[in-house]
Amino acid sequence: MVTAVPTDAGTPPLLVLVGPTASGKTGLSLELAGRFAGEIVSADSRLFYQGMDIGTAKPSPAERAAIPHHLIDITRPGQTITLGEYQQRAYTTIHAIQQRGRLPILVGGTGQYVKAVVEGWGIPRIPPQPRLRHALAQLGGDEAARWLRLLDPAGAARIDPRNTRRVIRALEVTLIAGRPISQLQRKQPPPYRILTIGLTCDRETLYTRIDQRVEAMMAAGLLDELRQLQAAGYDRRLPSMSSLGYQQLWAYLAGELTLAEAVERIKFETHRFARQQYTWFRLDDPTIHWFDITRPGYPSHIVELVTGWLAT
Repeated sequence: MVTAVPTDAGTPPLLVLVGPTASGKTGLSLELAGRFAGEIVSADSRLFYQGMDIGTAKPSPAERAAIPHHLIDITRPGQTITLGEYQQRAYTTIHAIQQRGRLPILVGGTGQYVKAVVEGWGIPRIPPQPRLRHALAQLGGDEAARWLRLLDPAGAARIDPRNTRRVIRALEVTLIAGRPISQLQRKQPPPYRILTIGLTCDRETLYTRIDQRVEAMMAAGLLDELRQLQAAGYDRRLPSMSSLGYQQLWAYLAGELTLAEAVERIKFETHRFARQQYTWFRLDDPTIHWFDITRPGYPSHIVELVTGWLAT
């Protein structure tokens, strides 16, 4: 049975589904969208790219035909979508879904993108500065992070110093705007009534699920997918190619790793990425209703929660 979304003139609802990679967000989102007349809005930055299907665990064509999905396959691997562009597209998409009387379901594990939408981040509309980026890149990751700590301690505290691309972007904005990026990123919560659901499990179970997913990706042809991208002229140094799976298999194709080593590296790096995701979606966050996926019947409890929330 499909539950209709209330159409009275109250604050429009937005359902948010988060959790680490391989926690089952895709399957649950499809179930909830079918049950509650929903449409799925992706908050996964790697699903933007056309032709990168297997390594990003993109919903299948059949799943996307059954349930409307948005913000997937919106650019080519040689292009980029900034956080500000994503946020604006997400708001436009969510509003359109609400206007149709359907439930928007924001789904993803990219914490920065989810938070930008649900918290209403102020995002500086400063376009990329290629020459400045190149100059900052020459500093090296450690020195760039030191500069950011000097110019914007508050902004630096929110960025992993190992994420050189984000450090350089923060420096770029700070230098061009003449103000710390942290001052430009003031929040204005969007006009939605939000329910956030989180999926979690113990670390051993999660690692096993990740390893099984990596093996399934390899069996499904991930290496061939990368070869096709390579043949299409996409460069290893593109931001899109830094994605988990693709980065490590590039090293294999370049003769830097054996295939077995590359696969093990994918698993190890995905384990690390999953741990990092919990820095965005904390288990003690009172705004997130967490459900342990190892407990039998957890989807029915989520359905019950969403049903009550929509009826409120």
